[in-house]
Amino acid sequence: MVENEILLKSLRGEKIERFPVWLMRQAGRYMSEYRRLRAKAGDFLDFCKNVELAVEASLLPLKLLDVDAIIIFSDILVPLEAIGVKVRFLEGEGPKLDWDGELGSLKDYDPEENGYVYEIIRQVKKAQSKVPVIGFAGAPFTLSSYMIEGASSREFRRTKLFMWERERHFFNLMETLTEVIFEYLSHQIEAGADVVQIFDSWTNYLSYGDYEYYVYPFIDELINRLKSNYDTPVIYFFKGSSSFFDLAASTSADALSVDWSVELSQACLRTDKALQGNLEPSVLYAAEEVIRHKTLQLLRSVPRSSRYVFNLGHGLAPDMEFDKVKLLVDTVKSFKL
Repeated sequence: MVENEILLKSLRGEKIERFPVWLMRQAGRYMSEYRRLRAKAGDFLDFCKNVELAVEASLLPLKLLDVDAIIIFSDILVPLEAIGVKVRFLEGEGPKLDWDGELGSLKDYDPEENGYVYEIIRQVKKAQSKVPVIGFAGAPFTLSSYMIEGASSREFRRTKLFMWERERHFFNLMETLTEVIFEYLSHQIEAGADVVQIFDSWTNYLSYGDYEYYVYPFIDELINRLKSNYDTPVIYFFKGSSSFFDLAASTSADALSVDWSVELSQACLRTDKALQGNLEPSVLYAAEEVIRHKTLQLLRSVPRSSRYVFNLGHGLAPDMEFDKVKLLVDTVKSFKL
């Protein structure tokens, strides 16, 4: 049990006095306190694996922003290391991955290789009992695209060609990653995660037909397996939300986290599921009065008194101003239902 259950209550459709708020990438370089921890850690992956520092980073948004949930500090790519993919983070360039494109070169997944993630969850829960703790993982398609591209991409051409030209191999890879992510999230739940979120960060590069054929069956299977084995709420975040909304809504996810391509007032009429989102992050570069206006405008557009969670349509950026992020959170919390 946690003192502040507003997130869990809203996901369940229970009565709340205001909408809950947390933010993707809420612990990040826009915080000076985070930058100091990052400097101590050295390499980014070392930071993710340093339980003490990762716990401190996870707790910063609760301490500094008073958000309604803690998402653990980690990265979606860490399970890939455990199956033999070489993962590096180069300063200013983002992640670089080395994989030869052959399933035979991958190791069997041992969840204990990610034991530091589960320990972070346990330590965050031990350090505070105020708000729920969110665990997370990348979706099968998002992880497969990183493996195939070797980095992030603006076109995902290699991924699409692999998908179209090596269909059987692609499906085998997606099956493998679905199993890995299920085991990874299962261990997070068993370590104490109150909610888990699955990030499908690159689906906006796909056509509807390709999402339906190549991606949907695997995310549907993953969420079904999680919900069949655990009562823990599952949030599914997917980019290109307006294109794939109805398909995503047909999964057994408890909540859909949508980007700013979705009109929330209409989305609320298309599903009974909880919704999360979807302020465009660029609003946080605007003047304070604009931030207040855009935030309240979005909140007023939600025709629900529950089953909604405020968030951005994507994550916070490193060059955003802390004071504006705090203003955003305070504005949401001041909006009474």
